[in-house]
Amino acid sequence: MLSLDHIVFSGSDLQAATKDYGNIPLKTIKGGTHENWGTHNYLAYFANNCYIEWLGIKDFAKADSSANPLIKHLIYAISQNEQGPFQFALRTTKLDAYVDHFQENNIPFVGPVDGERQKPDGSILRWRMLFPTYNYDEETLPFLIEWSETESKRFDVSLINSQTVAEILIGNLSKERYQEIYQLRNRVISRTVRLRNTSIKFTGDGTLSMNVK
Repeated sequence: MLSLDHIVFSGSDLQAATKDYGNIPLKTIKGGTHENWGTHNYLAYFANNCYIEWLGIKDFAKADSSANPLIKHLIYAISQNEQGPFQFALRTTKLDAYVDHFQENNIPFVGPVDGERQKPDGSILRWRMLFPTYNYDEETLPFLIEWSETESKRFDVSLINSQTVAEILIGNLSKERYQEIYQLRNRVISRTVRLRNTSIKFTGDGTLSMNVK
């Protein structure tokens, strides 16, 4: 079963954006830099094993030349002056099985894409991502992520906020398309699908947001 891994926010001033979410004060940390993509981030971890990533551009030339679909979407979001959540990742331990699923069902995709980030202490985090292809103006298809390390090794438990991401609200993706792409047949009840650590509600209002409790 898939889990929510993180929600990605765009913003031109990351430090200002991390001060709170919906008037809820959060403990945030400087995540580090993605040298190959020309980006950097700040993070806020939640009690249900997921986090917010505020993603910003540090080197526009590198970011603009990146083939990473997430970076391309970030550049598009910033060009549209979008401030806030624009994408999210679903965590899996079976990324290669999803590659087979996409190929067998003619679902266009990019990846797996290798990722790494240097943390402020100099250590390196590594992961792989898989991106089903989508048009930014029409829908948002969450990408899949598989980490090389467990949650306990990726971050300090003292930095985890007491709140949880109780629900993801997505308004530009149908539950039928979600089921087809992410192999979750018969798991959608009404407009909601359960993940391991939260749920997704399909609202139809064209926006992406989340409820923090």
